[in-house]
Amino acid sequence: MMRFEGSNDYVATPDLMLAVNASIRLQRPLLIKGEPGTGKTMLAEQVASALGLPLLQWHVKSTTKAQQGLYEYDAVSRLRDSQLGDDRVRNIGNYIVQGVLWQAFTAEQPTVVLIDEVDKADIEFPNDLLRELDRMEFHVYETRQTIVARHRPIVFITSNNEKELPDAFLRRCFFHYIRFPDRDTMQRIVDVHFPDIRETLLREALEVFFGLRDIPGLKKKPSTSELIDWLKLLMAEDIPEDALRSKDGKPVMPPLAGALLKNEQDLHLYERLLAMARQHR
Repeated sequence: MMRFEGSNDYVATPDLMLAVNASIRLQRPLLIKGEPGTGKTMLAEQVASALGLPLLQWHVKSTTKAQQGLYEYDAVSRLRDSQLGDDRVRNIGNYIVQGVLWQAFTAEQPTVVLIDEVDKADIEFPNDLLRELDRMEFHVYETRQTIVARHRPIVFITSNNEKELPDAFLRRCFFHYIRFPDRDTMQRIVDVHFPDIRETLLREALEVFFGLRDIPGLKKKPSTSELIDWLKLLMAEDIPEDALRSKDGKPVMPPLAGALLKNEQDLHLYERLLAMARQHR
């Protein structure tokens, strides 16, 4: 039985590793939720890397249909080739485009499949995948063949909670919510990305970052990935930690704030709070 024990490039908490291994043991998809930027998509990449398995990614859009994960019939190309007198048209199989699940089912070894942002698609999308994910087979009507999985893939499904997912779908998944990292976990995450960061700069930056996240009424709280971007810029521009706070210890507008605050409402809200703090000195 394969087990995920974490990796050098990804800080996985014990409960997250437990969830990954539970889904592998149960042979059920792992449904991952959590704030944007908490590493949901990266988890599948790291599990594949740690277990030495190929990763197949299916990034879902609002127009994505479940059928596309199995296969698509390219009728337009076949019509064009028939008009050109191409011999390929005799075999309809030449116009069947394999989807991610077909590739996973027929792979020589077990694979990791990422179905990313499942809640972006139509509400019927998750239910339309249930049968294939349960039975590990599907039928290709155009060629009258049945594709049966050689190996059951390890399936990760991410959701940003944009839509409620159907109960029937939820019953067939193992669920895990990635909580936003606390300061200690965040420090470990930063250490993975920037092992040489100055300790004083990191301490001040985390103070600013978590202070921003604690502001009530923010439309979009800065995420882990945005903290990483901000620290990268601070280090590249050699910004001193003193620039992250005023001499009297009051909060200031952080340098390169556009890496953390991503809309004008949040920027104006923070500016108003800073102005109020200065008035009450």
